[in-house]
Formats: sequence, C-alpha cells, structure tokens
Amino acid sequence: MQSKNYIFDARPDFPFLITAKRYWFEDTPYSDDAFTLVFAHASGFCKEQWETVIDGIFKLLRQSEDNKNEKSPTMFKIREMWTIDAPNHGEAAILNEQTLQWGYDNIFSWDAYGRAIHAFLSGHGSRTKSGSYFREHNIIGIGHSLGAAAIMLSTTFQPSIPYKSFHLFEPTIYGPQWGVELHEYFLDIALKRRDIWPSSEEAFNTMRNRPAWKTWDERILKLFVRHGLRTLPTLDYPDKTIGVTLSCSKKQEAAACRDPTSRFVAYNLLRHLVKKIPTHITYGSIHECFPAASRHDILNNASGGIEHFSSVSEIEGAGHLVVHTHPDSVVEVIWKALRKDDISKVNKSYSKVKL
Repeated sequence: MQSKNYIFDARPDFPFLITAKRYWFEDTPYSDDAFTLVFAHASGFCKEQWETVIDGIFKLLRQSEDNKNEKSPTMFKIREMWTIDAPNHGEAAILNEQTLQWGYDNIFSWDAYGRAIHAFLSGHGSRTKSGSYFREHNIIGIGHSLGAAAIMLSTTFQPSIPYKSFHLFEPTIYGPQWGVELHEYFLDIALKRRDIWPSSEEAFNTMRNRPAWKTWDERILKLFVRHGLRTLPTLDYPDKTIGVTLSCSKKQEAAACRDPTSRFVAYNLLRHLVKKIPTHITYGSIHECFPAASRHDILNNASGGIEHFSSVSEIEGAGHLVVHTHPDSVVEVIWKALRKDDISKVNKSYSKVKL
C-alpha cells in the first residue's frame, strides 16, 4: 500500500490549512465505478488513527481479488482512501498553530471540520486541482464520533459533494434533552487529560497501562503516539523545551467540546440525509458515553425511523472508542457495508450485526 501526505490551502476563503493523506495500491486499475473512501477522526485524535482500519480493508480487497474461485466475489472496487485532519487536530493543528490563537481557544466549531472536508473534496480555492480530481469519484464518507458529525455537516456547503453513502461510527449527535449532561461529560474529560510526557517512548509506556488507553488496540496506540503528539515547546507551552505534548492541545479539545450547536445541527440533519444518502450506522454494545435512550432516539426518532438506515450494526464489547479498541471488527462492518452499497441501487434493509 502506498501513501502520500497533502497540504491543501483554500485561504483566504477558509482560514486554516487542511492536511490530508491518500492511500492506494500502485497496481490498482482505474475503474469509473470504484469507491473512494474518505475518513474523519474523533475529537482529540488524528487522521492516521484510521490506518489500521485502512490496512485491514486493503488486505480484504487483495484476498478477494486473489480468490478467483470465491462463490460470492466482491463486486465493488476501491480506487483509493483518504483521511483528513480537523483544522485543530494532528498535523493540521501544528500548521495552524498561529491561526488558532485568533479567538479559537474558547470555542471551536465542529462546522469548521465539516467545512474543511467540503473544501478539500470540492477543490475550493485556486491553488489546487483537487476539485476536478474528485469530481468523478464515487465518494463514501466514514466518520467516528466528531468525525461522523463533521461528515454530515460537510453536506451543508455548496457545491454539494455527491456522496454515495455514509458510515457513521458512534456519531456524537444527540437531542437537546441530553445537551447539558453530555457537554459537561466530554468537557471534563478534555480538561483533565494529561498532555505532557518526557518523551514519545515514555508516553507510549504510560498510556498502555492507563485505563483510558489500555483497552486500545496496540497498533492504534502506536499511531497516536507517532502522529498525535508533537515536540515541545509550543505556543501553549513556550517555556517547556523538553518532551512531547498533544498535537490537539487539551485547550483546543475543550474548545471543540464547548461548541454549543454543531451536534444539534447534525442531529436535525439526520432525518434528511438518511433519505437521500444511504447511511450505515454502528455503535459499540457498551453505553459508556451516551444513555441508551439517546441511541434509541437517534435510531428511531431523529432518523425518521430505523428503516431509513441502510444498516445498523453493533460491535460486541466495544464502547464509544470502537475504532480504537476494535479496529478489526470495524473493518468487517465497513466491508459488509461496501458489499451492500451499489452505486446505482442500494438495498435498504435493516440488519443488526454483533461481532
């Protein structure tokens, strides 16, 4: 598998630089019906944390291509995959460090992540040809938590991105009746997060023994340490010159938690999106962040009815950070959804899968 990093500049129309990464097989033949998968990450993390899932999807694709005698051969093809950072996360946070000082340290709207995804896929800005590049792609949006909401919010900008389907993992969207309780829950986590370690090695050794990280798949944790941390000093810590800190500072993660409206906008968008864009939704079986009533509300009320989803899946033993703790199960869910998605006709049937 090949990969390449890109920096997209849509300034001055969009104030932030956008960082994205492309993944592909060098020998993948061009096909006009192939899928292009676009991944958006959860709050506090970075685009590279999807790489274990991406690698798993490519491996299944290769196995399917090599198995010529398979009774049910994979009909779909994958052209390439992309991951995109939120402007205040990962590599983008480092490039945008100065801009983020311009009043974004109190509230950072999730809408900005949605706009970054839209700007990149639409080729907004005169310094790039990505607009014409993606114009003929069959794009599937895949998001986790904040990233799921951002993928949804990217549909609110023009020109519209012709998504072929969505897959939402533990989407952080909910009705206002849970707003205060969940706002405070996520904000408290962000503000109490440890954010300085003597070295990357020390960070990894500490994290894998702490409750917050010890349940993660080790491959995901290594990716986080490699790509989600940065060396000191930073503008937030100008006097600390030794060690590493979070690329998405806890100040910026807290600022995203304080966004008062975006998750509700996405909540209200859901009933419209599921009717025009085939949407798969996946939860962990453990209700560690959202009350069960909130999930029931999303599936049965906010969506207009569970029958509007292309599929509903539940990964056994996983909680909100399902992508980090159960990446192989996430691969299986996405793979099944890709097999189900057909560009010209989608079979919208309800299925609950426990893995």
